[in-house]
Amino acid sequence: MNEKEIAKICKVLGDENRVRIIKMLTAGELCACKILEEFSITQSTLSHHMKILNDCNLVSVRKDGKWSYYSINCKTFSEFKNVISEISCEKNTKSECSCK
Repeated sequence: MNEKEIAKICKVLGDENRVRIIKMLTAGELCACKILEEFSITQSTLSHHMKILNDCNLVSVRKDGKWSYYSINCKTFSEFKNVISEISCEKNTKSECSCK
């Protein structure tokens, strides 16, 4: 996962509604109507959020007739979690500058 993809995911997750949607999807696949029940937003606003989540591969969509079912894209989330887990706040006691 490159820096551009990481930044895009961070930007997408910068919206609290999308974070709530992702948290809901950790329980498994959900129909859009079930997701909508938890929000005070219109169906078109939910569709907008889901398109953004889908466009950066955070969620997958499965169509069944007129219904859309959403789930977390585990491959993308696994890669993102690996990148985040590599970030460390441990200080290196031996700082050497290589720019001399």
